[in-house]
Amino acid sequence: MIENTLGHQFASDNYSGICPEAWEAMCAANCGHALPYGDDEYTEKACNMLRDVFETDCEVFFVFNGTAANSLALASLCQSYHSIIGHTSAHVETDECGAPEFFSNGTKILLAGGGHGKIDLGDVDQIANRRSDIHYPKPKVLTITQATELGTVYSLDEIHAAGETAKRLGLKFHMDGARFANAVVSLGASPKDMTWKAGVDVLCFGGVKNGLAVGEAVVFFSKELAFEFDYRCKQSGQLSSKMRFLSAPWIGMLEGDAWLRHAAHANRCAQLLEERLRDIEGVRIMFPCQANSVFVEMPVKLGDALRERGWHFYTFIGTGGVRLMCSWDTAREDIDALVQDIQELCGEYV
Repeated sequence: MIENTLGHQFASDNYSGICPEAWEAMCAANCGHALPYGDDEYTEKACNMLRDVFETDCEVFFVFNGTAANSLALASLCQSYHSIIGHTSAHVETDECGAPEFFSNGTKILLAGGGHGKIDLGDVDQIANRRSDIHYPKPKVLTITQATELGTVYSLDEIHAAGETAKRLGLKFHMDGARFANAVVSLGASPKDMTWKAGVDVLCFGGVKNGLAVGEAVVFFSKELAFEFDYRCKQSGQLSSKMRFLSAPWIGMLEGDAWLRHAAHANRCAQLLEERLRDIEGVRIMFPCQANSVFVEMPVKLGDALRERGWHFYTFIGTGGVRLMCSWDTAREDIDALVQDIQELCGEYV
């Protein structure tokens, strides 16, 4: 047996294990045989439960990961000569290894600015109207990330404004919701108000970062846009033969609102961590903590010393700061241990 010596970390919510609800639901789906390729009762139930969550008759597809979800969803909205307007820090631009361009056969991503990871709609307007000649990749999609890569959350008014801008400019509206659950909890809003009622055409609903082992849901609110999306999934290697093991954990997460409880816990932990770090001299909070991440600026030597003590974290996200991410299984003791090490080392390196 392999002994886990890594301990609880703050580098990413991807470090966490499978939450009990997802694990139990997967075990339940492992009892006996079931039809393959999504024709099973678990997948049907999970799709219907998501329709209940969003209070609309949407089309739902399950894929293995967020890269596939975003890339295939965006490809379904574009032709190869089109372009996608997104924020400079958007995951589809910085961390998908060119997958959106690959799966759309060359659709170009055009970048807009905006503070705290939120896209500037003035920039969107300017980009969409910059040129209309045949030599320029025609803007076709507006994409936003909710919650953003910098841990901030678009308000309902901001999402509605983005949806109205997209509609006025003739753009489809895509939402990267890798941490959608955290945003729902942060706003205290209904999923429908954050998506289709604000004009969102397709949502990539993240499950892995909220406690699933594998599997993201691609939710089309405009059903005509989902035409032949199942073929895209098959061609790209995203059609699981034993689909029930991707879909059943969603049943466990959605029953009893476990997805919201886990997101709320992660958000509260991040808020506590931010409060504790704010009082430490030499550490500066970089962005508002509105979901489950805290971005801090600290001396490079302090960061190196923390790594020597066994802590893992990323610095390439968020303009060079240290990203500290809380998850469904973060404990108060984990926060205490990290803060204590930072306090001790600050005396030496600050």
